[in-house]
This record gives sequence, C-alpha cells and structure tokens, in this order.
Amino acid sequence: MFLSQKKPPLIGIDISSTSVKLLELSKTGSTYRIEGIGVEPLPVNAVVEKNIAEIEAVGESVKRALNKSKVKSKNVAIAVAGSSVITKKITMPANLSEEEMEGQIQLEADQYIPYPLEEVNLDFQVLGITEDNPETVDVLLAACRSENVDERVTAIELAGLTAKIVDIEAYTVETVFSAMASQMPDEGMDKTIAIVDIGATMTNLSVIQNHRLIYTREQNFGGKQLTEEIMRRYGLSYDEAGLAKRQGGLPDNYEPEVLEPFKETTAQQVSRFLQFFYSAGGSESDIDHLVLAGGTSCLPNLAELTESHIGVPTTIANPFSDMSSSSRVNKANLKADAPSFLIAAGLAIRGAEYQ
Repeated sequence: MFLSQKKPPLIGIDISSTSVKLLELSKTGSTYRIEGIGVEPLPVNAVVEKNIAEIEAVGESVKRALNKSKVKSKNVAIAVAGSSVITKKITMPANLSEEEMEGQIQLEADQYIPYPLEEVNLDFQVLGITEDNPETVDVLLAACRSENVDERVTAIELAGLTAKIVDIEAYTVETVFSAMASQMPDEGMDKTIAIVDIGATMTNLSVIQNHRLIYTREQNFGGKQLTEEIMRRYGLSYDEAGLAKRQGGLPDNYEPEVLEPFKETTAQQVSRFLQFFYSAGGSESDIDHLVLAGGTSCLPNLAELTESHIGVPTTIANPFSDMSSSSRVNKANLKADAPSFLIAAGLAIRGAEYQ
C-alpha cells in the first residue's frame, strides 16, 4: 500500500547491574532525534554480573523507566552481555541462499557450540567475501544460553513490552560508534579506537578499527567500588553513598583520600585492559584514540588523568552529540547521562532502522 504507515521505532533498553536505561530514537535521512529517554535504578543485587537474579524487580524498574520516558512504542531491542555469548567466525560457500546457510549452520553448529543445541539461541551474520577466497563468505556465528535471553525477555514482558531484537552488547558499541564518529580523529577512518565502558560492576573494552569491532573483553571492575568505599569511610547506606557520590556533600577529606585514589586505580585498570589487547596481537602504537564511557567516566578530570597514564588522546563518550531531541526530553540531563547510554543508544539506533 502506498499509504501504509511506517512502523514505530523500537525502544532500546539496556539492563545493567544497577539501572535500566531506556531510549527511543527516530531517524530522518541520516540524522537521529531523541523521542524519549528514561533511567531507573535497580534494587541492589537484582542483577548480578549481568545476570538477572530478580526478574520481577527488573520488570518493575523497566515499567517505571517507560513511564518516565513517555514513549508509546511497545516493541524493544535488548542485549545480552558478551560474557554470556560464544562467537565464532566460520567460512561458508558464497553461493548459498540465506535459508540454505541457516540449514547448514543448524546441522554443523554442534561442532562450534559447547552446549546442547536445545539449550541455546543461535544466530548468524554474513560479514562478507573471504579475503583470500572469493568463493566463500565469512560468517559470524553467535550462540547464547537460552536462559540468558529468556530472563531479559520475561523482564520486559512484565512491563508490557515485546522484544523484537536481542543483540550482543559488544556489537551495540560498534553500532553506536557511527553516531560518535564525528568526535573521532578522521571520523574513525583508518583509525583504531579503544572504547572503555566503565559501569557499576563491569568494565568492557571494545576496539573498533575502520568502524568494525575487532576485539572485545569484559572484566569485573566498576564505580560500585567507589560507592562501597564511601559507605565504609563515612558510615552511609549503599543508597546514601550513591547519592552523595553523584550530588556531593561529603567531608573535605573525600577528594584527596577517597576520590583521587579511586581515579588513579581506574586509570591503571584502563591501562591493564589495553594490555590484554596488546597481548592478543594488538600493538601499543595501534590505538589512535581512547574513549571512556559509563557512569564512572564522568568523574572530574578522569579523561585527562587516563591520557597522562596511557599517552593516548582520551575523550568522554557522547552518543547524543549530533542528535536533536523532542520537547519531552529533559535536555539538562542529556549531557550528564550521555556517557552511560552507550549500549542503550546502540540498541535504539538499530530500533530506529527496524522495519
């Protein structure tokens, strides 16, 4: 039909260890507009190391974030943590149709996946012609334990939503990179960019080369360690410590005795992350630019401190920098929240292009 309505975009929802972040984007031409945004904290230990422990509590937080955002769409894109996904690059004959390829992958998948196939969700993406053989294509195979997908799908269903896309967190970073390319040297072309997303309990390193993800790693470290040190030092509850960390009001010795040592530790952790990349075959001279993301990246002068440790130009991520926003969106909060919206923005970009 000539007058058929365009489908509404999918909402991108990032379920992290401490909060739910929700974002809806619309797309006109090559530009994105923020239609709605919401952040809602999660109860302590509702999500532990990216695994949902309390599905109903997560569902309630998603519902509250949805109400705050005032978006109307009921379909969403979500992501599972890279640590719960097995990826494998395989080659297949280039002349196979997508259906034939899917059938062959189903037949052969058990040699790549160390779990019974009935316990996994399996997907694949054709990456392109194999470099040294035009008769085959490189295919990225991804498998995730079904329970990791089902937990997230059930949580968002409790909020009255339906998952249309389940992505992998690391690949959402590759997606959102396109929205941040203008902030990179030469817009990221012929460059290798390291993105370090420092969350509350987990830190993720993604290395992007020519706009393609070439390396990813996940490690336990995050801003929760600073919150716990504030609790211990000043006798506060976890919620009180988190509030004081964001809003201030701590004693004079907080900065020199608590905050500065934590920032030093964070810079050292970022350096250690890059060492993993170097030991996997990357070169120290490979990294042209470093981007810090996640809530912890907003600590004052952390980018400058990290740059002095590593010797690589370092900036703070802002996936919203080239986006406009609807009148419903609180623009004052946008810049402050931007570095922690890396995953949600990657999902919302996919959602804006979903038809």
